[in-house]
Amino acid sequence: MEPGPLSPAELMADIKEGFYVTEMMGMGVNGVTGDYSRGAAGFWIENGELTYPVSEMTVAGNLKDMFPEITPAKDLEFRYGTNAPTLRVEGMTVAGA
Repeated sequence: MEPGPLSPAELMADIKEGFYVTEMMGMGVNGVTGDYSRGAAGFWIENGELTYPVSEMTVAGNLKDMFPEITPAKDLEFRYGTNAPTLRVEGMTVAGA
């Protein structure tokens, strides 16, 4: 994926409440329907700022709805076999305690 024009901080600046994912767990995509659900950990976002760490969350959506809502940041670095910039995905379901 090509990098976008904004930094990760600029992508988060207008998010009132959200979830910044730093780790994904498990498998959870249905190749036929596009339904997607995975365990996740990261940080809660409030008013554009990372506020506190969060673990044991679930993020879910449908790939056909998610792909058009992806906005890449400009922080692409080539360090591994698979590389991607920070991504903002609008409209996913986030659940957890």
